[in-house]
Amino acid sequence: MPTLPHSPAAERNKRPILDVLRRVLPAQGSALEIASGTGQHAAWFAAALPGWTWQPTDADANAVAGIAGWTSQAGLANLRPPVRLDVLAPQWPAEGPAFGEPFDAIYCANMLHIAPWATCAALMQGAARHLAPAGVLITYGPYLEDDVPTSQGNLSFDQSLRARHPEWGIRRLEDVQREARRAGLALRERHAMPANNLLLVFARKA
Repeated sequence: MPTLPHSPAAERNKRPILDVLRRVLPAQGSALEIASGTGQHAAWFAAALPGWTWQPTDADANAVAGIAGWTSQAGLANLRPPVRLDVLAPQWPAEGPAFGEPFDAIYCANMLHIAPWATCAALMQGAARHLAPAGVLITYGPYLEDDVPTSQGNLSFDQSLRARHPEWGIRRLEDVQREARRAGLALRERHAMPANNLLLVFARKA
């Protein structure tokens, strides 16, 4: 059997994220995961949340192949095969059949800081199109907050990201909220997570 892609960070944060998902999400529903990366989260969450159907995606074809390895190994009826999805595309997914029913949750971890800023608006607009009326968009990762001191670790991480690519960098939470509002979404919950990360829950504005 070929070696599956593996991220130590995804292995470390999957349990803390799951603990919050269990509090935030109802017992059953359908979830769309954006930028699934290695596929570890998809396999882990689908196994731990049997009432949820999980649809992993990624913009990178090589990543989709790795995710397919995780889904195949998991052998779970509620874990769908991955599809290629670029949030910047005007239609999700750009290839293959369109999604059918709207999703009860859209989950996106560690994408916004390693992608161009335009992906934030695209994520919010796509979530507004594909979420059920009572659905939620859940994002996870590091953020800069105007009224919260930034850890030295996140400051160094931000500098390293910007050195690697001029369009990367940790995003200001206030900027992310502004893009959400433009799409008709509002921040409903903010959960502090290990290693100076946040889990954010957005929902349609009342």
